[in-house]
Amino acid sequence: MFEKKSDSSKLRQRKLKVYENFMASFENPNFTNDNNNISNDEKNVDNVDSSIKMCQINSNSVFDDDISYMVDNHNNEKQSSYVFLAQVIFPFIIAGLGMVFAGTLLDVVQHWSLFKSVPEIFILVPALLGLKGNLEMTLASRLSTLANTGKIDDNEKKDKILLANVALIQTQAIVVAFLASTIAIVLAWISNGTVDWAHACLLCASSLTTASFASIVLSVIMIIVILTAKKFNIDPDNIATPIAASLGDLITLTILSCFGSFYLKAHETESWLNLIVIILFICFAPFCAFVAYNEDTTVQVLCHGWTPIILSMFISSAGGFVLEKAIKKFPQTAVFQPVINGVGGNLAAVHASRISTFYHKSHSALGILPYSYNVRKFLSINRAFFSNDWDAKVARVLLFLVVPGHIFFNWVIKILQFGSANATNSSLFTTFYLLAALLQVFIILYISQLLIAFLWSEAIDPDNAAIPYLTAFGDLTGTLLLYIAFEMLALINDKAIIIIKN
Repeated sequence: MFEKKSDSSKLRQRKLKVYENFMASFENPNFTNDNNNISNDEKNVDNVDSSIKMCQINSNSVFDDDISYMVDNHNNEKQSSYVFLAQVIFPFIIAGLGMVFAGTLLDVVQHWSLFKSVPEIFILVPALLGLKGNLEMTLASRLSTLANTGKIDDNEKKDKILLANVALIQTQAIVVAFLASTIAIVLAWISNGTVDWAHACLLCASSLTTASFASIVLSVIMIIVILTAKKFNIDPDNIATPIAASLGDLITLTILSCFGSFYLKAHETESWLNLIVIILFICFAPFCAFVAYNEDTTVQVLCHGWTPIILSMFISSAGGFVLEKAIKKFPQTAVFQPVINGVGGNLAAVHASRISTFYHKSHSALGILPYSYNVRKFLSINRAFFSNDWDAKVARVLLFLVVPGHIFFNWVIKILQFGSANATNSSLFTTFYLLAALLQVFIILYISQLLIAFLWSEAIDPDNAAIPYLTAFGDLTGTLLLYIAFEMLALINDKAIIIIKN
């Protein structure tokens, strides 16, 4: 029987030997392993993947955490180095263009009678657009994890899981939309001293219709995208959330503007219509909840997943207050707000989805960080962006996309020249805008790494909680930084800025 100290020394030597074998396989593809504990049929390794396999075999009896981390980190580095940028660049551009059209749409509809007669509708805009992060992008992250872990490979289980997830999203959308409209009504009452019940019903009906219709359309699109990506061996984490982002804002704003305008006209002649719409959605929610409750993959989210989406809705509503104030003074903010918020939230969601999948594939139980991680590790900004860790490399790639991406999107806005957007062509505006966008993405990418580690350590599934917080905080910081940029430009009398003085 060996002594503990001797045994520990032998373990360290064994660890070093396997590590050397692993690293040598990259330098020499014909490397031959001389480790005595490896079976004869695995001594000769002719490629990196075979070496990884042998390291995994050794890890079963030697040092699971260290070798598993080495293998998983290598796999993620390979993917990020050769595939990640290629996979994410096209969805990123498509997502950005979707947000550009959403911004130009908001710039146009801000002058509609709906937004003029019921200015509280602006408070709903960030909250309803935030549903993309709270619900659809969370759905994309959750389904991407299920796809990557093989849990929807079985056709019978797949149909039940997908139906339950759509029902879950509908339930959450109806509840959050009702709460968002209630907040807008309360704020209007505080501001005006009275409640216009016709406008209150209009806000509530518009909010419920927008949330429900947008959610079901986006949910179906997400399911198609993820299943198609899986079929063609494309990582759904890299494309699902950007596509959700590309369509979410545009679809949501279109539905809100059209149905809101319809309800505004209807309440003048058929005042009962808005109330009937509210009652129908309230009755529909329990049915959706029942469907979601009877599926294992959604019951936990249905019962315990309300905190992230409700808190994020309050955060997004705070962004709505900032947006309402900003648009009253600087009408040009309308066209840029969806773009700066959408791009930031999109990049953070991609990052969060990949990290969450990495944790799930580590097979570490919720509540226990894998590979001997601790939350303090993720407090370091240097580690988050400048280390050799795979997630830091991904963060650098995402940061790299910010400046050229926004320059391209601003150029598209200039070409379109909707509303007041054609007045913001100065290089000074572009500089301040890019600084605001870069700072926003830097902040939320750092928070994403820290937040997911914290959530996992607290036994909270980041697939269900991380993206709502990140996109909501991205909405608030993006709108606030954009408003600050306009204020600073106004202070130095930039002629490209239009200021409305009340």
